[in-house]
Amino acid sequence: MNETTNSNQEPSHSSTPEEISRRTFFTKLSIACGGLCTLIMAVPIVGFVVAPLFRKVPDKWIPVGKVDDFEIGKTVDVQISDPSPLPWAGITSKSAAWLRRESANEFIAFSVNCTHMGCPVRWLADAELFMCPCHGGVYYKDGAVAAGPPPQPLFRFAVRVVDGIVQIRSAPVPITTTL
Repeated sequence: MNETTNSNQEPSHSSTPEEISRRTFFTKLSIACGGLCTLIMAVPIVGFVVAPLFRKVPDKWIPVGKVDDFEIGKTVDVQISDPSPLPWAGITSKSAAWLRRESANEFIAFSVNCTHMGCPVRWLADAELFMCPCHGGVYYKDGAVAAGPPPQPLFRFAVRVVDGIVQIRSAPVPITTTL
């Protein structure tokens, strides 16, 4: 038998133990850096998605005027402020609602935002309709959809009368976008 291989010879493509450990080190370092970058990016994204689940919705009654300031059967716009605006919100914290006095102590308040794309709706007193001029949404005087693209009726705010003052309960206005 003729042995042609020598046990002391190294294969021509093998690396020294020092090169293997350096390569392993940089591989692990690259994986660690990639994992750290992924974690840094994931924390704000997860926070953005999860934070609304834990945020308390502000519950504040906003006075809008005396009962005697509103005529029975008439719909008027009243100015309200978002009770939870960000410190830099400025003018955007101001909003409005459509308020109608139904009887001596019964009021109905609607959001001024169309449920289609959030555009402001206006009240057409002669037709007794709310209309969104942007996309042609039309609502009856009870807020129900009459025509156009809105998927839901106008959002209603809770209204109460306390000591002769009409108050509207603030709430986030849900707007569905159907493109």
